[in-house]
Amino acid sequence: MRKLSFSRYALLGLLAICLVGASCNKQPVSAPSKPSTTTSTQSTPPAARPTVTLQASSTFIQKGDSVTLTWSSTNATSLVLAPSVGSVSPEGNAKVSPADSTTYTITATGPGGSVDQSVRITVGAAHVGESTTTPIVEVPFDRGVHDAFFDYNKFDLRPDAKEALSQTAQYLRQHPDIKVAISGHCDERGTTEYNLGLGQNRADETKKFLVSLGVAENRISTTSYGKEKPFCTSHDEACWQENRRAHFTRAQ
Repeated sequence: MRKLSFSRYALLGLLAICLVGASCNKQPVSAPSKPSTTTSTQSTPPAARPTVTLQASSTFIQKGDSVTLTWSSTNATSLVLAPSVGSVSPEGNAKVSPADSTTYTITATGPGGSVDQSVRITVGAAHVGESTTTPIVEVPFDRGVHDAFFDYNKFDLRPDAKEALSQTAQYLRQHPDIKVAISGHCDERGTTEYNLGLGQNRADETKKFLVSLGVAENRISTTSYGKEKPFCTSHDEACWQENRRAHFTRAQ
């Protein structure tokens, strides 16, 4: 009987040893990894600041005359031209007839802010005794001819330039004794040599257009000053636009 009890205890002990060994050899189960909650974010670039240019076909007129304002813009959602004109498209032109000297300002607004540009039109007194029947011969040279303005690095004629030159051609056709010299001008950017060529192209293109409107070719001479004789010396787009032109002087 005692021998049987000993065998039973020995068997139970052996069984316990096997269970402990199996438990020790069991590999731990790793917890499932949690999905990453980190998301990549990219900073939103700031909205581009609007730009706007404004120019006039002439900055001096006499009372009763009109002038064409021309503008263009980028990154703008609304533009307002004051005084009198109001909301305008991103690019265009408008004819105005100020009774007195007036500063016109265009304001461009967009997601990146607002910016404005101005041009002043000086209105001179009307001729004494001037009427609708005043002969054109009484119009002085600097009122009868109008410079043509150009875009950066270009010499093709814009719509406002063609309108200004059409008025010039009309004046010259009715003054067949007047000869003109056209000088091409550029802004300060670019080399001297390059701008001399660009200025010559602007002068030649202006002459070609006048000839197409009936002005005799032998009444027109051309030259280029490139960037050497600026009309404005500030270093900004408004000033550069003033310098990008074909300019008229009276020739002998």
